Formats: sequence, structure tokens, C-alpha cells
Amino acid sequence: MRNKGLWAEIVKYRFAYYFVMPTLLGMLMLHIFPVFQAVYMAFLKLNQFTISQYLMAPFVGFENFADILFNVSSPIHIGLFEAVRNTVIYTVVVTIGTTAVGMLIALMVNRKFRGQNIFRALFLFPWVVPTYVTGLLWGFMWQKEIGVINIVLVDWLHLLPSKPFWLLGPNTMWAIIIPTIWRFWPLSMLMLLAGMQSIPDELYEAAEIDGASGWKKFWAITVPMLKPVWAILMLFGLIYNTYSFNIVIMMFGFGAGYPGEWGDLLMTNIFRNTFQQWAFGVGAAASVLLMIVMVVIVNFWFRFYKSAEEMAD
Repeated sequence: MRNKGLWAEIVKYRFAYYFVMPTLLGMLMLHIFPVFQAVYMAFLKLNQFTISQYLMAPFVGFENFADILFNVSSPIHIGLFEAVRNTVIYTVVVTIGTTAVGMLIALMVNRKFRGQNIFRALFLFPWVVPTYVTGLLWGFMWQKEIGVINIVLVDWLHLLPSKPFWLLGPNTMWAIIIPTIWRFWPLSMLMLLAGMQSIPDELYEAAEIDGASGWKKFWAITVPMLKPVWAILMLFGLIYNTYSFNIVIMMFGFGAGYPGEWGDLLMTNIFRNTFQQWAFGVGAAASVLLMIVMVVIVNFWFRFYKSAEEMAD
């Protein structure tokens, strides 16, 4: 009887299902099937010798996962700790940086002034530039002798005694963080600006009558009212920056150059050991491990945000 009732509901709303079907098929083809295929590939010995067999390659169980985590001679294990460390630092700093810069600019353009719309359009320029172009441009800008950054900092402003290497050593971390913040802060600005414009003016007027300063109004009204936007930006930043790839890989010559101990991220590490070493099974296993970690982190974030909302209510 339950199946009959379900079928009756499907028949009743069949036209709605017709409209949803293309999206569902697209999701299956572009997301669901590739994920299941990647999980299956993680248990195969898929490399340059067995690539012709593809999904019929020898089944090796958890051997690929063991190579990643415990085999000190495995190419993907070498430098894994540095890649994890860099990814954590990179993700945290970029997420906070893009949100902070976006908030600052949103506060500026939310005020009434002449040419407001022009400035808003200009501020979107970094967001319009493709990420791979951003990586190429900043790769040239960070050059030691001819890079515009060293020329400005050393030759013009005399802020540094000598021209440093930005693409070598610990400076590499800043060399990949700054372009990423530059590329993505306009998105934060747009979302925060939209959130601020939805806050009723009456709240600010009442606070002004009570003698609240601008700083007090910001912390007592703006920040709490933007809480849902903060949550979305942090979640998107956490996911997107963990999987960041284009800017770093293009900055170092699309894999022709090695980002080094302080520039290698998890995605560049997986890419290099998968496609340059032809270790497709091991690369799939690394991707699956990263996906599991991200699912746990995102689930924790949702629980934390929900509990915080309940406490606020």
C-alpha cells in the first residue's frame, strides 16, 4: 500500500519530476558517478603499467592508503606532512583574510558617496580575472630581480634592504596566500554588502538615539545580523581553499616548477604524484582520504553553527 501511495504521488507530480530530471541526471553524471569511480580506483593498482586495463586493474585493497600514510619511501608520502601543514595555514589565513578584506571594503562602499557604483564595479575586477591568469600574473610579479613587487618595495619605497626570493623558502607561503586573497575578496564583499543592505535602518537609528558610536553599532548590530553570511563565507572558504589548485600550479609553471617545502598544497601534491608519476590508484586514494576529512570537518562546522544559533536564540 505504501508503494502504491508513493507511485500515486509520483504520477500526481510527474511534471515536476520531468523538470527535475535533467538536473538529477547531470548530478549523477558529473558528481555521483565520478565519486564512486574514484573510490573504486583507490583500491586498484592503477599505474603506467596497468592504465590500459583501467577499472579492470588488479585489486590491492588498502595498499594504496597504506602507502600514503605509512610507507616512507612512497613518493606521495614524502612531503605529505609539509603539504598538510601548508594547506591548513593557507586555508585558515586565506579564509580569514578574504572575509576581513571583504568586510572592510563592504563597509566602505555601503556608504553614500559620489561615484559609489563606479567603485563597486572596479572592486569586482579581481573576481572577473580567471584564477589561472591570476597565478601567471602574480608568478611574474614575485620574481626576484624583475618582479614589480620587489621593485616597488625595495627600489621605490625602500621598505626592504634587499630583494628577497618570494618563490623560495618560507616566503613562498605568502606568495601564494596574497594572490588568493586578492582574487577572492570581492565575493566576500558582495555577500557582506548584500547582507548589510538587508539590515533595517531603524536598528541603527535607535542605536544612534541611545548614543551608540559607530564602532558600537558595528559590533552590536552589523556583526550579529551578518552571522548567516559569515557562516556561509567561512564554509565556502574552508572547502574552496582546501581544494585550491589553479593559482599555485600556474604560478610555478603548470607543474614545471616545484612549489617547494612551503608552497606545496595537498592538491598540488596529489596532482604531481598522480599525473607525473602515473600513480592513479594512489592519487585516487589520496583524494578519497581528503574527501573523508572534509566531510567530517564540514559536518562538524554545521553542528557548531547550529548549536551557536540555538544559543543565540
